[in-house]
Amino acid sequence: MSATKYIFVTGGVTSSLGKGILASSLAKLLQSRGYSVTIQKLDPYINVDPGTLNPYEHGECFVTDDGAETDLDLGHYERFLNVPTSQANNVTTGRIYQSVINKERRGDYLGKTVQIIPHITDEIKRKIKFLGNKRNYDIVVTEIGGTVGDIESLPYVEAVRQLKWELGSNALVIHLTLVPYLAASGELKTKPTQHSVKMLLENGVQPDVLVLRTEHDLGISIRKKVALFCNVDIDAVVQSIDVPTIYEVPNKMLEEKLDLTVLKKLKLPAKNEPDLKEWNEFLRKHKNPEQEVEIGLVGKYVELQDAYKSIAEALVHAGATNRAKVNLKWIHSEELTPENVEEELEGLDGVIIAPGFGHRGIEGKIKATQYVRENNIPFLGICLGMQIAVIEYARNVLGMTGADSTEMNDKTTAPVIALMEDQKGISEKGGTMRLGAYDCHIVNKKSNFYKTYGKTEIRERHRHRYEFNNHYLDAFKQSDMKPVGINPDTDLVEAVEIMSHKWFIGVQFHPEYSSTVLNPHPLFVAFVKATLSSK
Repeated sequence: MSATKYIFVTGGVTSSLGKGILASSLAKLLQSRGYSVTIQKLDPYINVDPGTLNPYEHGECFVTDDGAETDLDLGHYERFLNVPTSQANNVTTGRIYQSVINKERRGDYLGKTVQIIPHITDEIKRKIKFLGNKRNYDIVVTEIGGTVGDIESLPYVEAVRQLKWELGSNALVIHLTLVPYLAASGELKTKPTQHSVKMLLENGVQPDVLVLRTEHDLGISIRKKVALFCNVDIDAVVQSIDVPTIYEVPNKMLEEKLDLTVLKKLKLPAKNEPDLKEWNEFLRKHKNPEQEVEIGLVGKYVELQDAYKSIAEALVHAGATNRAKVNLKWIHSEELTPENVEEELEGLDGVIIAPGFGHRGIEGKIKATQYVRENNIPFLGICLGMQIAVIEYARNVLGMTGADSTEMNDKTTAPVIALMEDQKGISEKGGTMRLGAYDCHIVNKKSNFYKTYGKTEIRERHRHRYEFNNHYLDAFKQSDMKPVGINPDTDLVEAVEIMSHKWFIGVQFHPEYSSTVLNPHPLFVAFVKATLSSK
């Protein structure tokens, strides 16, 4: 195949319609037909990346193998396609402007006035085409963040207009809108979609396919009306009805023949029937559980569940593998006290201590960890969760009453968690972070940690600043909480485990980032299995 094809997904009427899920589902169908596909996200905010954003602002920050801090939609892309993403799959306005300004400072524009058009739009186009040019994908799906009509999105829409003109039949625009239902009159209303398309047209972009989010089935008359008013073929008006789980969307899009419509418009052969056998086997297990488990997720951003999106989805994958429905109880760590911890955690089959930054809610997490340890309840500590397990054990078992992390208390008498020496002089937030995939050597073959992976060499993604302080390594080696995973290059502790406990593992990395539908992460699978056996 010669030229890479580009599909642009825009959204209108309202935000949060599910552009990421639509893009992932279409890409899944095209991939299942034998095409090599990737997805990228263009975010209109001026932050260079979401790494410094509060999770309440934008949900979780997803980290790729190569250490990019990206939008949570990249998590969906990986979970659906089972293919790792990279720095190149997430572009922000901040990064675009930073790149253009750096070029201007170097004199790359030869004294020209630097403007939105052509300089910013050229940089956007370069970023869009990078994946197709460098990685030789057959199809690149590009999701444009925000809603058409936002000031922030205008340069992206303009770049799409130019690319459609330049690429001809190698480019296609899908516009996702909402068809609201008015209960009072019992009507579905297409006017918001018409206005949204009109706004796109004002910016010079004619959508090729319309996907309509709806709570009710759209009849043929509504589809004809939308096709007529929006200059779109009737077979390119696609219904996206609400479904119980996001993992059903690829099948819904298959029923609507979205993949066939797209291939036809891109002048590509519909080679092979979509092979969704494994995908549908996962769905069958997910929808027909044989058991249920109650798992508590202790975190400080639980009001916005998107802050822990990858953990929640990893538990869905692990639940299906174990033929179990995982009921998540969201527990706010700030509200946990010594008086109510037993009441809050009572009846749980397992507990996860979630990652996070800063001192808020730390004591609640420590109390929860102590309760779980003392009551032999399966435990998984992720990143800060591992650090909490180490602090709690040092305080309550090893007798280091003042044990803490220097992140929370730089005056602690027992800094069991601390910055490494070579990080201490760095002031920029991102500069001290350990980001991306690192090797881990499993040192104890008697551990549940080893049994989970079944091998001694693993590689996992990180996003953290503070580390287990090796000054206290011997004290832990001689205790029941053993360091079971070590980074072979730095000797940093990557995992700890209480050997006499039913299942108690803390990991410094983020296993949730690499769990996908077709490859559920073994740690989550083993954790859910342990919770089932403890019922």
